[in-house]
Amino acid sequence: MFKPGDGQSCGRPAKEVIPVAFPAAFIDELVARNPIDEVVGQYVQLKRSGTNYFGLCPFHGEKTASFSVAPNKQMYYCFGCHKGGGVINFIMEIEGLSYPDAVRFLAKRVNLEVPEDERYESQYKEQERLWKLCRDAARYYHELLKADAGKNARSYLLKRGLDWPTIVKFGLGFAPDDYHSLIPAMERKGYTREELIAANLAAVSQKNAQNVYDRFRNRVMFPQIDLRGNVIGFAGRALDKDAKAKYINPTETLIFSKRKFLYAMNLAKKSKRPYIILCEGPMDAIACHQYGFDCAVASQGTALTEDQVNIVSKYTDQVIMTYDNDAAGQNATQRAIQMFGRAGVKVKILQLHDAKDADEFLHKFGADPFEVLIQGSENQADYRLLALESQFDLSRDEQRVEYAAKAAELISGFPSSVEREIYADRAAKTAGISKEAMLLEINKAFKKRVRRERMQRERQELSPVTTNLPADRRLRSEYGNPRSAAAEEQVIGQVLLEPGLLDQAGELSGEEFSVAFLGRAYDALRRLHGEGLRVSLAALQDFTPEENARLSAIAQRFDKVSGEQAFRDCVNVILRENGKKESDNSDADLMALSESLKKHKGYGGT
Repeated sequence: MFKPGDGQSCGRPAKEVIPVAFPAAFIDELVARNPIDEVVGQYVQLKRSGTNYFGLCPFHGEKTASFSVAPNKQMYYCFGCHKGGGVINFIMEIEGLSYPDAVRFLAKRVNLEVPEDERYESQYKEQERLWKLCRDAARYYHELLKADAGKNARSYLLKRGLDWPTIVKFGLGFAPDDYHSLIPAMERKGYTREELIAANLAAVSQKNAQNVYDRFRNRVMFPQIDLRGNVIGFAGRALDKDAKAKYINPTETLIFSKRKFLYAMNLAKKSKRPYIILCEGPMDAIACHQYGFDCAVASQGTALTEDQVNIVSKYTDQVIMTYDNDAAGQNATQRAIQMFGRAGVKVKILQLHDAKDADEFLHKFGADPFEVLIQGSENQADYRLLALESQFDLSRDEQRVEYAAKAAELISGFPSSVEREIYADRAAKTAGISKEAMLLEINKAFKKRVRRERMQRERQELSPVTTNLPADRRLRSEYGNPRSAAAEEQVIGQVLLEPGLLDQAGELSGEEFSVAFLGRAYDALRRLHGEGLRVSLAALQDFTPEENARLSAIAQRFDKVSGEQAFRDCVNVILRENGKKESDNSDADLMALSESLKKHKGYGGT
């Protein structure tokens, strides 16, 4: 019998804001018992360089190690993707856990008892209930598929070419054409209607708020199973040809995040094949698995996200894309090529002939021809040039000229001179011009590209306002006063290096900070210092991943203490900008701040 999620540990994507606070003394002990270099070392191969360790970032694909771990600061930071934080934040990111679950994870690692917390217990139990509810709903749907009621659904799946072992493997099910089938079945197991609504298994009537009904009716059900084996949602394919919506996809819940989910990734991650096949729909991925290609996943639509790309990059450095051949699929493929390129993942394109998708091709021709296509799949450069060629009528001279210019611009972006040389020859033959002429255009485009990128860097270096701001838009909006923000960041950086400086802060509190999350961080660090606990980023509890990354960047930038006077100068700037201090000595304070920032690699952002 299909039992999704049995015996698996529970996990979910980290929430934006963590509402739970554990006792500071407990977090201090937890961090002390989990040295960050040891914890990170279980996921990343680290090499020591001076006082820090370096390795390849586990959060984005790269060939040059830009991921650093600083044991003395109990923090990690990637200079490439700018993720950072303490040991708890690392576990949240790498394992896809909420803050409380990451704390439990680390506590279990060192046999440390977690103190009970009512808010934590409430949140965790809610998640746990939804995982169990979705698991029981998946079993219910699967049992109905096997029963007489599921005869038509079984017939549909068999006509689609699926065999029974594959149906069981993916836990497919059937939702009957009944407004009140799942609800009473789950209520008998002790679940409430509120929980069914929270899991998006039930909906409330717009006309009558008392009328709660099954969301999925007369549909083949596709359980959505996360990397840890938990059923976290459902998609339903209509059996009725006249249904308004062919597919009902899962929506955001406490346990499901579309942008961080890839269908069948829980199975594909175990594959021994050196690549991952990226399909558009779940039936394509299921067909691939049935025919022996157990590395297939589906994005369930063409809008691939950066989070999905990062998930793939953790398991492979090569992707074979099999999106549909229609215009939407081709446009999505072009976007995906660029996204995977930024993550250091090589992309090949599977061009299917006499079939609209992988599902149809496999059922028509079988596994061997599909394997041949994979072995001969086009790399992204071939695909992009062919796609470009299809946009022009090359029998006309003016169109050939335009094609040559566009091709030169495209090829100029290829990373190696060897690639540019090879594809210059191909583009020249397509355009009907000499290779020398094409190379001349490519070199012009390449020089323009280099010049454009250099000018962009120079603008950033010459514009303090642009350079100083975080990349994250929400954080950027908080930096309305760059002068105060620069002083606030230096205060945070210096306190992390030398907590004793807090004794020189006088009346300064987080309320005076212009950047709200920096003020919260300052107050939290001050509380730790006042309680005699370790002052570190790892001890900060209620910060988002983006805020943790920014704080890590600040800590990374300040590698030596400026001294008490420089610290007091920053405090004075913050107070003055907040209107809490007279401005009789403002020029001197600002000059001192400027000189201090220059010593610390400038006031750069992430």
